Amino acid sequence: MNNNYSISQATSLFISKVYGWMALGLSITGLVAFYTANSPYMINLLFGTPGLLMVLMLVNFALVISLSAAIHKISTTTAQMAFIAYSALTGLTLSSVFLVYTMSSIAVVFFLAAAMFGAMALYGHFTQADLSEMGSALTMCLFGIILSSFVNMFLQNSAFDYALSFFGVIVFTLLTAYDAQKIKMLAHAASTHEDATKLSITGALTLYLDFINLFLYLLKFMGKKRD
Repeated sequence: MNNNYSISQATSLFISKVYGWMALGLSITGLVAFYTANSPYMINLLFGTPGLLMVLMLVNFALVISLSAAIHKISTTTAQMAFIAYSALTGLTLSSVFLVYTMSSIAVVFFLAAAMFGAMALYGHFTQADLSEMGSALTMCLFGIILSSFVNMFLQNSAFDYALSFFGVIVFTLLTAYDAQKIKMLAHAASTHEDATKLSITGALTLYLDFINLFLYLLKFMGKKRD
């Protein structure tokens, strides 16, 4: 019984670390995005320098892939710094959100995204149903969204973009439940305290990406643009 209690304690501690790191990442992203959007110098630098925004997006993509792939090889401190750097860079690239949409609609969509994310994360954590079978289908849907978004960059079809945003909301809502359950299982995969800390960062990164994408697709679907 004591052993079961210790396992339960370790799982709870791991989950709290995951959501703690996720909350930190979202806070950094929000603060950096808000500061950048309200700084004429940063806006001129970011959007006035040809190719800079694309370079930052590529660096960010490379950083998240590298962090996920090398998590067992790098030190805990490196993993933590990489996650913080990724969150800050995401804030830079998402600063345009404050320039395109009204503050009131950003706030409404943020709280709606938080409510949807929280409900699905709780479901994924506590449900007795096995959600692992959704993994392959959701991964295929995710690749479909990425490919469709790339194609629509050239088509510039607003109706298609609207439908894609709706589909994106559904996919990332389901991914939240799937990933929350997967992270609960991940708590038992760590053999040392260092492993647990590094795995909590990758878990936080996964949920962070779910929330950011859910928020962005909701914003494209429901957000009110500035005049």
